[in-house]
Amino acid sequence: MKRWMWRTGIAAVLIIWLVLGSLGGPAVGKLSEVQQNDNANFLPKQAESTQVANEAAKFTDAKTLPYFVLVERDSGITAADRAKVAAFVAKIPALDLGAGKKLSDYLVAPIGPPVPSKDGKALLITVQTSSDRADEVIKQGETALYAVADSLRTDIKQDLTPTGLQVYVTGPGGVFADFVVAFSGIDGILLGVALAVVFVILLIVYRSPILPIAVLLTAVFGLALAALVVYPLAKHGVLQLNGQSQGILFILVVGASTDYALLLVSRYKEELHDYESKYQAMRVAWRASIEPIAASAATVILGLLCLLLSQLGSTKGLGPVGALGIAGAFVAAMTFLPAILLAFGRRIFWPAIPRLDHVHTRDQVGGRRLWGRISGLVGRRARRVWVVTALALLACAAFLPTFKASGTSQEDLFLNKVESVTGQEQLGKHFDAGAGTPVEILTPVAQADQVVQTATKVSGVGAASTSAAPGVPPKVVDGKVLVQATLTVPADSPDATQVVKHLRSELDKVSPDILVGGNTAINLDVLDASQRDLRVIIPTILAVIFVVLMLLLRSLVAAVLLVIANVLSFGATIGVSALVFNHLFDFPGADPGIPLYAFVFLVALGIDYSIFLMTRVREESHTEGTRPGILIGLAVTGGVITSAGVVLAATFSALAVLPILFLAQIAFMVAFGVLLDTTVVRSLLVPSLAHDLGRRVWWPSKLSRAGD
Repeated sequence: MKRWMWRTGIAAVLIIWLVLGSLGGPAVGKLSEVQQNDNANFLPKQAESTQVANEAAKFTDAKTLPYFVLVERDSGITAADRAKVAAFVAKIPALDLGAGKKLSDYLVAPIGPPVPSKDGKALLITVQTSSDRADEVIKQGETALYAVADSLRTDIKQDLTPTGLQVYVTGPGGVFADFVVAFSGIDGILLGVALAVVFVILLIVYRSPILPIAVLLTAVFGLALAALVVYPLAKHGVLQLNGQSQGILFILVVGASTDYALLLVSRYKEELHDYESKYQAMRVAWRASIEPIAASAATVILGLLCLLLSQLGSTKGLGPVGALGIAGAFVAAMTFLPAILLAFGRRIFWPAIPRLDHVHTRDQVGGRRLWGRISGLVGRRARRVWVVTALALLACAAFLPTFKASGTSQEDLFLNKVESVTGQEQLGKHFDAGAGTPVEILTPVAQADQVVQTATKVSGVGAASTSAAPGVPPKVVDGKVLVQATLTVPADSPDATQVVKHLRSELDKVSPDILVGGNTAINLDVLDASQRDLRVIIPTILAVIFVVLMLLLRSLVAAVLLVIANVLSFGATIGVSALVFNHLFDFPGADPGIPLYAFVFLVALGIDYSIFLMTRVREESHTEGTRPGILIGLAVTGGVITSAGVVLAATFSALAVLPILFLAQIAFMVAFGVLLDTTVVRSLLVPSLAHDLGRRVWWPSKLSRAGD
């Protein structure tokens, strides 16, 4: 191809990406506007709690989102306190939310009088708002969900705290509002931290001030392309996007783009030592890199799409969101990055500009440099290396059964202290811990009394009633009534889910037509669905990865070896995480979806590094033989793959800047697991085991009949 044709093509590619970036950049900033963070995202459609929620809607005029206002005085509530609180209750409907909106615009029921606690030290006010209008934007992106909580907190404290009263706004509305605050920095802070961390690492890796900028631009353009597709799909309800999946999208795109860039840049730099023409060097590097990078991207995309098999809306939504992110990263890395590399030429590596000197990294095998030493060790002591490494990983994996993933209470969702959590703790001191968040039991009217009697006999249930208020007859809809039961334990705690499980068991004995729902039942059904997802999705992902590896490497044995190695790496990561979470950080537990998320990221992403290694090994084995090819492949790819692992680990660590327990745990598990995979599994276990097997590792392809 003539030089002018190359230059025209480069200019065209860069112009196209500038246009895509200008369109996709604003879409990235608007992703938070189409998030859905309510409980409906987590409900399996066929779950018992979902059926109750659908039927319960017939008993009320609107779906409600309650805010609890707790007022307390340690020495006891006085008559003057009650008068001040009553005066505040009267003004709640008129509270100004901004933009011409009043709190009364979102009320679905009159605010009742404050309920006194039995110990006489607290009053509880329940403000019932419309959950259907919680996402309505009031001003500057501020939703009604947050505006109601903010208005209550600001005004009630101005009125009551000067008198010595303690005031908290909590309940489901307060918790969700605090989630809004926690995720408010996801657009700027998370992405900024991730890019800054990657930039510093790339400066160290490349020792060049220009090249890291090109790689980061690749990640930014990849994210813009992904957002250009995700935003309209989420806006029109084609896919679900919540705060967690948006944060993971950012991290996936930055991490994957950088990984792909590291591999391509490394091969391009290698070829510049052999070719005077930068265009010829890029042609060879691109052709050599496209297969492993495409296979890597396909593996992750297919693994993420397996999440569509999930019964949980939030997990199911992450699948296509993450897949689109990886696709954007792949397209940017294989089009924009080559164009910008060619536009700058060799100068982009300044000050360490590669020259035409025919110096090859493969010459380091057995040498004194790090990867020369490691490849030499693998060549001399292959069996001893893989046996010792496998035993160490198995020892770590032995702690896997101690990993606690049965769910956590709302008090444990945040890593920082927020008012809704503090308020919930104080609420439990004065009222039944499940007050305000009752268990809902849908029963035929003929069995209502028996249901009440059975429910109150279950340990953990404080009271049950068919009436909305004393003396008010129960509402009957389609021959059914709704019984509400108050728990004595916090409604969102793991203990509460056990109470509901026992309650369901006892009521099934009364009639199989009786259904138990409510927030606690939702948590229980989410736990059951998560356990089902583990049984279904993990084997599916392993099967998909196995098929991709078998087709890529043309080998059954190599595919089995890599899958087993990565599963062992995953088990070791979970085992170490259990030790760290239980004993070092003293976490109360983990979300039931954590193991599945960790598996997807660690196995689907971790297999990338084995793909990068083994495709290069296969390439070298054609000319050098299998065992020399393994050592050359390890020496040549060692530095770049380890750098890629460090970058991916660092980008996932950026999730820890958001004060959410789930994201902090994912950040640690993926970061640790990726580092374990790149420094131990891919560097020692896989090459030493493959070296021990020799040419048999390529069975049944022709390479298995070639020389070792």
